[in-house]
Amino acid sequence: MTAVPHAGPAPGERGAPAAPSKADTAYRSILEGVQQGRFAPGSRLVLAQLAAELGMSVVPVREAVRRLQQDGLVAYERNVGATVVGIDPVEYRYTMETLALVEGFSTAQCAPLVTDEELQRAREINRRMRRALEDFDPVEFTELNKQFHSTLYEHHQNAHILDLVHRGWNRLAALRSSTFAYVPGRAQASVEEHDRLLDLIAEKAPFEVVEAAARQHRMNTLDAYLAALPAGTGAG
Repeated sequence: MTAVPHAGPAPGERGAPAAPSKADTAYRSILEGVQQGRFAPGSRLVLAQLAAELGMSVVPVREAVRRLQQDGLVAYERNVGATVVGIDPVEYRYTMETLALVEGFSTAQCAPLVTDEELQRAREINRRMRRALEDFDPVEFTELNKQFHSTLYEHHQNAHILDLVHRGWNRLAALRSSTFAYVPGRAQASVEEHDRLLDLIAEKAPFEVVEAAARQHRMNTLDAYLAALPAGTGAG
């Protein structure tokens, strides 16, 4: 009997997620370092050093740094190399305004696809956020906030829009601090707005109603932050 050559993966193997590339691994590692403050604003990202730490060649690290540059988290200067950038109030404002648009659209577009299970999960996360108000930790609150919003669109959105949302989140994370650390009083209102947004989704509200609520929710946080800035900061 002639052996039949193996033409592809076995049925059980189809659809299995591909292992992350070295560039993906380097990207996540450096991004985590930026978010956790290991790479402070102005820090140089020495490719050879990063490659040695990650146990890989310089090529995937260079690709990862280019992606971070596209995300606005890294700047390249001749004779200096790649450095980590911070976010000034003006950049913060632009990022939040952009995220308000894409997150509002994303939430509204995905609203009809949100399952009852996902809706309950989002409500539970919001309950945890409400409990967190009693002994307020802005970093923990921000992480729960991200989980809340991700639950509403992460699994139903087209990849291009979701990429824009993730870019916005990554850009904000480069602050290495929570907006709620600057305006802790905003946290209570944020939780209440979450409840309203969940009610709209549960009620099958029209696209434009959900979109406006989700967009204004993000803009309310921006407005609170800008109002708390010292006069003359230049974010107006």
